[in-house]
Parts: sequence; C-alpha cells; structure tokens
Amino acid sequence: MKVFTTKTAIGQYIQQLRNQGKTIGFVPTMGALHQGHLSLIAQAQQHCDIVVCSIFVNPTQFNDPKDLEKYPRPIADDIAKLEQAGCDALFNPEVNEMYDGNEQWHLDIGPLEHLLEGKYRPGHYQGVTQVVNKLFTIVQPDMAFFGQKDYQQIMVVNRMISLLKLPVKLIMCPIEREADGLAMSSRNIHLTADDRAHSLVLSKTLNAVKQNYSNDNITILKAEAEDLISNEPGVELDYFELADGESLLPANETTTSVVALVAAKVGKTRLIDNMIIR
Repeated sequence: MKVFTTKTAIGQYIQQLRNQGKTIGFVPTMGALHQGHLSLIAQAQQHCDIVVCSIFVNPTQFNDPKDLEKYPRPIADDIAKLEQAGCDALFNPEVNEMYDGNEQWHLDIGPLEHLLEGKYRPGHYQGVTQVVNKLFTIVQPDMAFFGQKDYQQIMVVNRMISLLKLPVKLIMCPIEREADGLAMSSRNIHLTADDRAHSLVLSKTLNAVKQNYSNDNITILKAEAEDLISNEPGVELDYFELADGESLLPANETTTSVVALVAAKVGKTRLIDNMIIR
C-alpha cells in the first residue's frame, strides 16, 4: 500500500491512475479503524479498480475540543489493517496540509443541518461538508463509500454533491455490528464493561421498533422507544426519531421510506445508531 501525506504527492498518483483509465473508489475515515471501515474497503474493491482510504481527524467537525483531543489515533494499527485488507493507497495528511489558517466555509444544506445530530452538534455538518469537499477535490473518486451508521452524514454529503454538482457517486454500506448487536464504532473503546452491557438497549430498541412498525402507530412506538432507552441505567437519551428516509423530517402516516435514528450517552460515551424500517 502506498502512503501519502501531501496533496501534491497523492494528486500525482491519482493523475497516473486516471491516465491509465482506472476507476477510483474512496473511503474517507477518521482512523481508529474497525471491521465496519474494512467492510467499506471490501465494497469499494468490488466496484472500483483502485481503492484509496483517507485517515484525517478533522478539527472543524468537533464542537468539543476535549472530544477532538481524546479521539483515538492508532495510526500504526490502522496501516496494518489497511494493508491486510488490500487497500491500494492511504492519504494521511496533517491539519496544516488540509487547512490554510483562517478559511471560511458555509454551504446551505437546508433543514438537514439543524435536525437530529445537527441540533446536538451545531456546526458539525459544515465541518463535514468542508472536509469531504476538500478530500473529493484531492482524491477525485468515481465512487465514495460511507457507512449507514452515519445515516444523516450520508444525506448531508449527498446534498453537497448535488448542490456543487460533484462527479462522485455515493454508496451507502450496511452497518457492521458486534455479535450482540452493538453497532461498531471507534468510540466503543471508551465503554466500560457496564456501559457495554447497557449500550445494547439501543440496537434492541431499534429491532423492536422495526418488528412492530406500522404507519398508524408511529407516536406510540416513538414514546415506547424513548421510555425503554431512558429507563436503562447509565444511559442518557438525546433523541429517538422515526424519520422520513429522504428528508429526515419526522415520519407520518403517509411516509413511504422510514428510518429510526437514535443518539444517547452511555456512561461518558455518546453513541449513535439507526435502522432502516421500510
């Protein structure tokens, strides 16, 4: 696997591939890689000639400096995992390679910016669109692969692609889960043994909602889900929403595509999860 740390070096590599008519699949990450990320690499390999992964802990999408500081960065482990997965290239830039000091960025992505995660993490999606746009410009992928676990992020990036008319096709890949149902996440390493046990309420609730869903019991299901999660020891619910899968506005009797999304603090660790209901 080739490892690049500068835009110039990876740019030259990409240009050579383009000249050879190769298709490029891209998996942007913040590192601390787990099986969920590696499943994205595998999906990209099925669709494209060359797979590029990026590892960059992007400061502009963190609201809390402490969260940024403690974000795990096991780069040697990550490189070993990518090599084992057969990834072709890694882009691992420093912050000053990606940002020139006092850059301004604002993209009007509509209500998506302020719903759900956007409400709890103001400015987060501006940081996401800013860095993903930069990465798309540098890597010039034909296809980009994102995990369904960050469902709202996928909607936001899709919106950006359409607003800026970027020549990238976005592919959403299924959530990878532990054997007991917990959605894989780089943040799971912060869970104590007790937290880990209590965290299962999230996936259990999502499954229960999916099994019992019908368009005329949305309000009841949502209230029951909120109660179930709020009553779990050590778990503090931010939101549980049954939303329109296209707009993320609350679902109603006529909604055809429905997704359930949840965010909660388990101990000191904030987790998100979701499930496509229909």
